[in-house]
Amino acid sequence: MSSDAEIADARSALKWKRVLLKVSGEALMGAQGFGIDTRVLDRVADEIAQAVRIGAQVGLVVGGGNFVRGARIAAGGVNRVAGDHMGMLATVMNCLALHDALTRRGIDARVVSALTVPTVCETFTQRGAQEHMEAGRVVLFAGGTGNPFFTTDSGAALRAAEMGCDALLKGTNVDGVYSADPKREPSAVRYDRLSHQEVLARGLAVMDAAAIALARDNAIPVIVFSIQEPGAFIDVLCGRGRATIVAD
Repeated sequence: MSSDAEIADARSALKWKRVLLKVSGEALMGAQGFGIDTRVLDRVADEIAQAVRIGAQVGLVVGGGNFVRGARIAAGGVNRVAGDHMGMLATVMNCLALHDALTRRGIDARVVSALTVPTVCETFTQRGAQEHMEAGRVVLFAGGTGNPFFTTDSGAALRAAEMGCDALLKGTNVDGVYSADPKREPSAVRYDRLSHQEVLARGLAVMDAAAIALARDNAIPVIVFSIQEPGAFIDVLCGRGRATIVAD
């Protein structure tokens, strides 16, 4: 998308003006078994840059599962709090990588972390993050909630509520919410639309229950789509494309 007319058309088509995009760390791995696939990183950065250019305000939360999962290593005997702190640091690394990719595309962005790491990024404050978003900057929220025992999904729902986001967009490796893992169960049913309460009652693996409850209590729609599908993020922003909408 390069012409002024195309940008104007896309801007008028925006359904969600201010959004919180949640991307799993695993999504950044691509076909690798660990770390960051720079091809995936660049494509995600391209789509975020495009979203900014058509007028969207974007906050971003990235998981750390491509490096370490606190709960997983705790199961192997590591102290859970230490493991979760390691996971928070992994999210900082992912945010720094995306910040660099966005900056290379001429997009003004800031990394703010709930875990204090002043050498590499700002410390999160609600007021500071709001000011960045209102100035048109992409805000990358690192460090989860800053507390152990909470997932980055909960961190995403929390930041979406604090920033007054119109929607929480969860980019996953599948194109919506299913009754079971479609990669393991081909007969799994895909849903186009659910309520927050239906997700909780059925125990669907959209996000953890705390995240869904927080989104419900703040009337924030959760839109689940495939971040692996090129162009899907822009489609969702414009209210089209293949996704599951969780809203009351």
